[in-house]
Amino acid sequence: MPNNERSLTTYDSALLTQIAAHVCQAIIAIQQQQPELLLEKYRKVQWQSNSNQSALSAKFTALLSQTQGWEDLLQKLQLYLKAIVITEAFNSPILLELITKIRQLNPVTSAFNGSLHSTFAPSLQPVGIAVLLLDAENLQINSSTEKFFTTICNFPIQVKIAFANWSNRGKLDAELHERGYDLIHVPAGRDNADGKMIAFGSSIHERYPNAKEVLVCSSDKVMTNLCNNLQQHGLIVYQVSQHGENINLFNSSTGETKTHCVKPLPEIPSLLQILKALINDEKESTGNQWVKVSKVFQLLNTKHKINMSQVITTHLPGKKPKDIFTRYPSDFVVHKVDDSSDFYVTVFDKNLIEVVDDKAENTLNNHNGLIRSIDSPPDLEKALNKILEILIKESANGYVDVSILGSKFNREYGISITKQLKELQISGSYIRFLQSCSSFQLRQQGVKWEISASNSSNSQSNFLSSINSQADLESALKKILEELTKNYPTKYIDISILGTKFNQEHGKTITEQIKELKINTTYMKFLQSCSSLQLKQTDRKWEVAIR
Repeated sequence: MPNNERSLTTYDSALLTQIAAHVCQAIIAIQQQQPELLLEKYRKVQWQSNSNQSALSAKFTALLSQTQGWEDLLQKLQLYLKAIVITEAFNSPILLELITKIRQLNPVTSAFNGSLHSTFAPSLQPVGIAVLLLDAENLQINSSTEKFFTTICNFPIQVKIAFANWSNRGKLDAELHERGYDLIHVPAGRDNADGKMIAFGSSIHERYPNAKEVLVCSSDKVMTNLCNNLQQHGLIVYQVSQHGENINLFNSSTGETKTHCVKPLPEIPSLLQILKALINDEKESTGNQWVKVSKVFQLLNTKHKINMSQVITTHLPGKKPKDIFTRYPSDFVVHKVDDSSDFYVTVFDKNLIEVVDDKAENTLNNHNGLIRSIDSPPDLEKALNKILEILIKESANGYVDVSILGSKFNREYGISITKQLKELQISGSYIRFLQSCSSFQLRQQGVKWEISASNSSNSQSNFLSSINSQADLESALKKILEELTKNYPTKYIDISILGTKFNQEHGKTITEQIKELKINTTYMKFLQSCSSLQLKQTDRKWEVAIR
């Protein structure tokens, strides 16, 4: 084992306790400042309590005492932290500062810096870092932009150097110094900062041998030569420039450009109001009640210069852009026609729901026939049907928006339809389930789906005919398909839905019916043999339509 890599079991317990204490303080800081970076089950833990801190400290002390060498300790520490925080947390200033503090506690490094001979240097194993070079006379970077940089870089930004004539920069030098920048002063005069930055930057690989990435922050095109030079030395180079209110970060290795808006991002409450206004304006201009989620984000970018991905990275790290809608169900309703379609969104119409509630709430609460326990797909169908009966009484045309039905179900049972489907292990979407239910009939109005009670007498007369031959079975399946696809734009239906519908109408599975008819085949092969039907495979599922 190298001299500088002795076992950590030989370190005194006070050092390990100090490291564990830093970890505890970092966890507390994350909970106070960015609780979303903690795994959900740890967000409500009282980390500030002495008992929890002692337990966490003891746990980390015990785990870290088994590591071999300082770099092993850092790797294991990050591995153990992954059990508490989400992956995105490792780009946060809190954890980056934690790792830096712990590196500074390395007794071997301290001894080396103080008195050890330089022959120990080759045995050290430096971890990669990123270096930021800033032409402060050409470009201004705020702390928000720096935070954006940390989400792009693969290594922590541990060296930040700004170049300018600081005598005419006001308080900028003090501000940058507080943010950890080293300041290099240049004489007054045009391009002096450029020249100094290029000269300094050209030797980055010599000054910082463990540098892996360099951010060259200047809108001046003269920096292109510096970027090319750094890239030739094997460094990943990001060329940072400003265009209007946007900061562009160009990765010269991949040719990819990331954009960050300098304008402060709105807080969530303000953003929700902006999104509502955009959705309502789009609904009014198109006449459609539902708007594509991607269209909303496009309007947000073009009209307000707000990039939704940046908002999510800042306010909801680890989430997807569309989660801004699902996270606030009292403000928005998200809808998907089928598994392969886009997501649509509309503003939650509280007034409409309240009108329905005023007329139907007492009826629902006192309705003796309401299903109290939902343990199977038929139970779910019955529960929805009971709610639908009440809603239809207040509907002018006998149809109800499926989102209102879903909202009422959520209020009555305390669980969303989507989650209920998953708990019952029902595959497919909410719409697909409704289509498979004999109690309902659906129609599509633009991108909106509406639901009504099915005409049971017509259904019975259509479907309860006897099946005595292969031709009868094909005819029965065709009639079911006609009913299912009446208001369905693609005309293709998942074969599992067709099978479920057949079972509901005839009291037996298709496989059982095939056996009764003594047809030596499978359900799939029978469908393929039907001249009036055609099949196609989408991903791993099969869909059927009428020829």
